[in-house]
Amino acid sequence: MLGSAGTLIAGTLIAGAIAAPAAGADSRHHGDQEARGVQIAAARAAQSGIDWTDCPADWAIAAPIQCGWVSVPLDYSKPDGKQIKLAVDRHVSTGTRSERQGALVYNPGGPGGSGMAFPKRIVTKNPLWTKAAKAYDFVGFDPRGVGHSAPISCVDPQEFVKAPKADPVPDSEADKRAQRKLAAEYAAGCAERSGAMLPHMTTPNTARDLDVIRAALGEKKLNFLGVSYGTYLGAVYGTLFPSHVRRMVVDSVVNPAKDNIWYEANLNQDIAFQTRWNDWKAWVAENDAAYHIGDTPAKVEQAWLTLRAAAKKNPIGGVVGPAELIGFFQSAPYYDSAWAPTARIWSDYLAGDTQALIDAAAPDLSDTAGNISSENGNAVYTAVECADAKWPTSWKKWDRDNTRLHKEYPFMTWANAWMNLPCATWPSKQRTPLDVRTGKGLPPVLIVQSTRDAATPYEGAVELHKRFKGSRLITEKGAGSHGVTGLVNPCVNERVDTYLLTGQTDRSDVTCTPHATPKP
Repeated sequence: MLGSAGTLIAGTLIAGAIAAPAAGADSRHHGDQEARGVQIAAARAAQSGIDWTDCPADWAIAAPIQCGWVSVPLDYSKPDGKQIKLAVDRHVSTGTRSERQGALVYNPGGPGGSGMAFPKRIVTKNPLWTKAAKAYDFVGFDPRGVGHSAPISCVDPQEFVKAPKADPVPDSEADKRAQRKLAAEYAAGCAERSGAMLPHMTTPNTARDLDVIRAALGEKKLNFLGVSYGTYLGAVYGTLFPSHVRRMVVDSVVNPAKDNIWYEANLNQDIAFQTRWNDWKAWVAENDAAYHIGDTPAKVEQAWLTLRAAAKKNPIGGVVGPAELIGFFQSAPYYDSAWAPTARIWSDYLAGDTQALIDAAAPDLSDTAGNISSENGNAVYTAVECADAKWPTSWKKWDRDNTRLHKEYPFMTWANAWMNLPCATWPSKQRTPLDVRTGKGLPPVLIVQSTRDAATPYEGAVELHKRFKGSRLITEKGAGSHGVTGLVNPCVNERVDTYLLTGQTDRSDVTCTPHATPKP
């Protein structure tokens, strides 16, 4: 998953003020009906606005952040049909009235991630965002199917998180048959529990939802920050509604090429994850004085294989096997912030303290709310990726591709394959991905990307840069943490601020040196 891949393994105004939607762009790809439907829904939302109130007590979102709802059609070709409510929240800008530039809407990725924590960046006075907070209301939302927004489900959450699960790396054809059976059962469970939603769980529909949210906020144009899968949502929005974009920052970019969505994207992830896993092993080896895991990357890899084999034979604490270990250890290739904590827990385990590893890697069956959230996130991830594009239905192709990749890139390949395999037997309509490209009125888009990102390989940023004419690419060279705009790197941070506050970009693309390497 783009942003939280571990879930399955371990178990985002008045009517006259609205600019007319780019109906031509929308109709070119998905029919006149959806284009008309989003125009109708946006006009209604502009008239009704959002009734901002204190957030419900059980949402764990305290004042001064406020919450509200935006109604959207389940099916944009039937704007007078069934409506679903999307949860939104905001913290108003901290600056003066003259400093205010509107709302900044955020999506953290997934698909399946919630953006509702975004306004907390103002509450916590996050120093990277204080300048932007003076100019913008920070707005988060739960996309359709997520969290409080007509949530979908594919399996009982407590069953979903139970451990230990089977080792993702198969030893035999029987192992593969068992995983194929689980994937088919999961797809059938999605249809059984959430069938009415599945045909409409697409990225273009979420982009249409985003335009209705824009209208409900009273905004003529959208200011948007998207990370990970949120970059693909932004790319689709920019294609469907180019004249509605005011400022757009996309960070850690999904390759939007039609033939990459989504089967190839996941194969490319497997390669990039191995690269970043190797980076982390080298760092652990360099810091062997602190961790005593191995003083060369080869020794660290051998320690990993030894740990994995032992957990396969006898799951740690009865609940942590190879699948759970991958779910925990993959956070290190994802985020530099996990490098030291992951190595410390592993080091302590080798020194005889097993509890920290069990606590970190095993499910907590008493955390029913967290388990519901994990299951929901995985359901949305699966539903969106399966509905966005046509997936291979031939098991021979899946088997051939993943067997080949696993030989050189073993860390994540099979785990990722089983996570996505429900799409091979998906019981609902699969569409053709949008042809992402520049449309009339699209302003310069700011693209931020590290060269060694595991979840969204660098090529994705280059591809979107080609497709969005006038865009600017900021490359963090030699770094690989996912989500660059959340890290301290003045070369990046200052340019993001300048763009959000003034709309200005550098005259040409920029390469930044990497942010600071984690310390043990």
